[in-house]
Amino acid sequence: MLTLAILGFLYDQPLHGYELKSRITGLTGHVRPVSDGALYPAITRLEKAGLLDRRTEPGTGAVPRQTLALTAAGRAELRRRLADPEQAEITDQIRFFALAAFLHHLADPARQAAVLRRRLDFLEAPSSFFYDGRGRPVTAEREPNPFRRGMLLVARASGAAERAWLAETIEQLTGAGPGGSAGSDSAGSGAAEPGAADSGA
Repeated sequence: MLTLAILGFLYDQPLHGYELKSRITGLTGHVRPVSDGALYPAITRLEKAGLLDRRTEPGTGAVPRQTLALTAAGRAELRRRLADPEQAEITDQIRFFALAAFLHHLADPARQAAVLRRRLDFLEAPSSFFYDGRGRPVTAEREPNPFRRGMLLVARASGAAERAWLAETIEQLTGAGPGGSAGSDSAGSGAAEPGAADSGA
């Protein structure tokens, strides 16, 4: 996810290292803090791979500032990653949101829709934070523990909102009519929570 975020923000525009760190922190730092010990080695690896370069600029002090910018290979690498995300970038909420933040750089609407459809398909599969003795997902209606029930209810509402957004956006990208129950809200049902266990943690 860190590599994707570096490529994505630098695709937007060249940045100084501290600016890049600030933007990555804004995107994912509330859940997964970004340390200098992780960021700068990742930048160095990308530079050695020919995906970005450093440009030296005069600074306000004695030390010149370095601006990071993507090379043509780096821009191509971001588009490749966006078009063919790893499965974890689909199933993990935080990683998916990092992916979605840069999906506009993938110029083909059909390929954008294909990525969103993978996420929607994942969310439609029944899941839960908790399972009964037979391995069946536990729904909010069947959970006596009020704290666990609250987790399931919040996950249900969040999942319903995300599925509705995904279905609407896929329709806009493909020009297709409304389809299936992708955006339906199951809040009043006793069915297993679609994508409930997708905590992003």
